[in-house]
Formats: sequence, structure tokens, C-alpha cells
Amino acid sequence: MNKKLLCAALLAGLGVAQAAAAQDFDDRWYLTGSVGYNMQDSDRRTEDAAFGTLGLGKFISPNWSVDGEVNYQKPTFAHNNDLNWSQYGVSLDLRRHFISEGRAWNPYLLAGIGYQRSEEEYVISSPNSPAQREEGNLAAKFGAGIQGTFDKRAAIRAEIAYRADFDDQSYAAGGGTDNSGYPHRMEESYFGDILASVGVIIPLGPLAAAAPAVVAPVVAPSCADLDDDGDGVNNCDDKCPGSQAGQAIGPDGCPVPLSIDLKGVNFDFDKSTLRPDAVAILGEAVEILKRYPDLRVEVAGHTDSIGTEAYNQGLSQRRADVVYKYLTDNGIDASRLVGPTGFGESRPIDSNSTKEGRARNRRTELNVQN
Repeated sequence: MNKKLLCAALLAGLGVAQAAAAQDFDDRWYLTGSVGYNMQDSDRRTEDAAFGTLGLGKFISPNWSVDGEVNYQKPTFAHNNDLNWSQYGVSLDLRRHFISEGRAWNPYLLAGIGYQRSEEEYVISSPNSPAQREEGNLAAKFGAGIQGTFDKRAAIRAEIAYRADFDDQSYAAGGGTDNSGYPHRMEESYFGDILASVGVIIPLGPLAAAAPAVVAPVVAPSCADLDDDGDGVNNCDDKCPGSQAGQAIGPDGCPVPLSIDLKGVNFDFDKSTLRPDAVAILGEAVEILKRYPDLRVEVAGHTDSIGTEAYNQGLSQRRADVVYKYLTDNGIDASRLVGPTGFGESRPIDSNSTKEGRARNRRTELNVQN
């Protein structure tokens, strides 16, 4: 077997897989709509009411999304249904999604800030002479929810949140009148409402197609057809004619150590769990190793220099163990794998003085053995 060309094919295949996995989340804009129940602050003396929202948003990273949203609700006063009270507003909401690979529903936390406007009727002296107060105020929202898997069609979201409306005064009709016949005003620093809702998320536009994985074609030697030592380099270019068949060979026909960096199979700081983008790269490596059953590799793990040497040694070993387990769980026979071996911080490929360099050093490699 031509080991030089085989290793080139492996590197090319992994490079394509890395490009395909570069965009590892759906960043399309989406429309949102929800309906729910607004449990009003009792100090307002209003009945609980249904509410609705419409919004526009997108994921800005694999775990964070941001939505702009409008809302409307129209409660009634508990003591007088003839008086109008309505509220509408806008908000900017940030959600932190806790997504696990293969899970159909994923929880999230919510924080938002916005503007709420209230329109409130109240009675000055008799039921026949209502007046109206219109007031706009800052509002803040905090909550949690669960969201279905986001696919090319739609997703469902269920949510409960607390909204603080910094409306510092309300006539809260029914609260009595002062000596001049005017109603008392309820002076509060804010009113707190509980919002429970169910909504739908509709993505806009088609989902971007992932680039297909390909293997670089094997090109026949162009100088001559003879290869006496069987190392894959023709006799015209071979400067080491005595090399043994099966060794990793450089372009001059001489044996070279070959280390295949699984680019994309990096790890978060102080973590040894595979990210979704890493799974895609390793899946591509499994397919190529299956195509070339004679290839034998060492699974090696590395870290950056943050932390003690002993701790980094253990962390790199755990990372190598995770990659080794993935390969064997997906059909690669253990006899073809050497290790797993953790090298800790001892073999950096970039500077540990920069964030980018440290990220490159947190890696795994397949070291070709034959």
C-alpha cells in the first residue's frame, strides 16, 4: 500500500470534515409567536388575563439566542369590568440554551429588558366621569423554559417568567378617594407579573447544506512505474531506496514520523467531553480508517500549560481516552490503535502565551505507526 498517498488522503478528508463542521449551529433568523396567561400583581387590583407575543430572533452561537418581542394583554379591574385597562410593550430577550447532543428537548434560562406602556381608566367622582392615565416604563424579565429541537420546519417553546414593570404609580381603581373626591394612587417601586406561555418558532429560509466529505484521489506516480522498495515513491524520486514497505514516507522516499492533527477535535478549557463539531470530525476519521484497514495509529492527547504538570497529564489522558473510546465504539478494532496516551503539556505546537495558541495545544492526534 502507498502509505504516503494514504496519509495525504486521510489529511484531506479530515480537512473537508473540519470545513463542514465550522458552522455547528443553525443561525437562520426565525419568527416567534406565543400565547399564555398573565398572573397580575395583586396590588393592581386587576384580574389575571391571557396575553400574546410576536417576535423575531436568531441563535448567535450554539448555546445563545436573542429575540426582539412585542406583547399585549388586556386585564379587567376586579371590582369594575366597565373600566378599561390594557398593557403592551417591547423587549429584548437573551436566552442561554443547555443543549445536549441527541436530546429532543433542551432547557434554557432567560433574561430580558424592555418597555411597557399602561393605559388605565379610573373614576374621578362618579361612574359617568372616567379619566385615563397613560404611562410608559422600563421593564425587566427573568425566567426559564424548555425548547424542542430546532429543525428546518419549526420548534416549540414552553416558558415561565417573572416581569418587573417599573410603573411607580397606579390609580388601582377601587382603592377609595381622598377628601377632594379624587381616587387614591397606589405608589409602588414596581409591579411584578408572572407570565406562563407556549410558543412556536418558525425559521426563515432554507437550512444551509453541509459540504460533502470527500477523499483526495490517489494519483499514480508520474516519473516512473518502478518502486523496488515498495514505499510508494518511484525509483526516480526515491532518495532512500532501502526503506521498508509500510513505513510513513516523505516525498523524497525517506521515512518520516507522521502526526495527524485532528483539527476541530479541540476541547474547551479544563474539559474532556466531545463537542458536536468534534463528533463530526471523528466520524469522518472513522470512515477513512474503515476504508484503509491496514492503517495503524496511536491516539494521543495534549493540553495547554494552564495548571500543574500532573493535572495536565491526567487531563490529556482523559481526552485521549474519550477519542479512543469513540473510535472503538464506532467499529475501529482496538488492535489497530496504540494507546491511548496522554502527553500533558509536554508537546505544544503553538505558544501557550496567547488564547489562540493555548486552544491549538488542547488537541488530540492520530500518530501513524506503520
